[in-house]
Amino acid sequence: MHVRRYSLAFGLALILAVCASSTSGQEKKTQEKKVLKSKKPDKEPPTQTLPPAEEPPAAVAADASKLTFHVSPLSAKGLLSQQTRDAIKFLMQANHGNRMVKLRAFVAGTGDARRVQAIVSETFADKKQPLPVLTTIQAGALPMEGAQVVIESISEDKDRHPNSSSLAFVPAQPGTDAQNALDQLRKTAEQAGVDAAQMLSVTCFLESIDEAGIAQATAAHLFPVAAADLVQRFRGGSGSQTECEGVGRTSSSGPAKLVFSGSQMAFGEKDTDLRLAFERLNKALEPLGASGKDVVWSNFYTIGRVAEEKLATLRMEFFSAATPVTALVFEGLPSPDASAAIEVVAAVRN
Repeated sequence: MHVRRYSLAFGLALILAVCASSTSGQEKKTQEKKVLKSKKPDKEPPTQTLPPAEEPPAAVAADASKLTFHVSPLSAKGLLSQQTRDAIKFLMQANHGNRMVKLRAFVAGTGDARRVQAIVSETFADKKQPLPVLTTIQAGALPMEGAQVVIESISEDKDRHPNSSSLAFVPAQPGTDAQNALDQLRKTAEQAGVDAAQMLSVTCFLESIDEAGIAQATAAHLFPVAAADLVQRFRGGSGSQTECEGVGRTSSSGPAKLVFSGSQMAFGEKDTDLRLAFERLNKALEPLGASGKDVVWSNFYTIGRVAEEKLATLRMEFFSAATPVTALVFEGLPSPDASAAIEVVAAVRN
């Protein structure tokens, strides 16, 4: 009888436990349903459109006494985008955090030259550094197989004044070959008051990339401290003689501030088309206190002789007659519709 009562009591306890467990489970499910009902369904996040990369400025002013010059080393690693990033990284390291005021890129091969501007803008934005002015030109070849870009930089040293006097910009001097062109550059620079040992930057536009070895050795011998760059203008390497230009320190005093422009492109070969590029240049210089009449050096890049000849005439409307000019025909420009590009350096007088 006691056993039966115990079994009955145990059975009742088991039933109550099961009921309690069932009730607890039902309450839990009810609470979960309430939570699910009260919780709003997740909304799909709105699509975020990244802002377009900032465009380089049309013109930048810099202290002439603080300017330094560099050229990125050639590399065959990767395609144009990687080589461009590597070139900019090298220039940033070489400049030790100094502000770069101007970049000039020569792109060879089949890469899209417009990528250079996008990468420059992205890289400088990531580093939170001000953008320099930029000129990009499609060249024929560079003196390394697989190399697709070389970039020249002009920077403003934040601590030093390496140029105690002033700078002279010497336009491209033609020669029968690379050695002769470099020797002509030396003679012209000396006439402008620049000793060969004070030449800071030299760029040679070669008739053939086969001249690169001799040109490199000659430039190093004649201009030992200059940052040297070698470019073949056309893929075929024919139809152009070798010409070399440079920048050096003079023994005379000069303007305290220089204004560098990026390239302004012209679309079409009519006088009105080319004149628009000059007018845009003037508008870019004006906010910095300069005008076309203050230009001390200019470069005309064209894709044909017609535009080259017309620019030589039209420049007289905007520049002084004595303004040095380098006018050269190249493989191409960043825009397939462009016929010419113009860049200048202007001096702001005190």
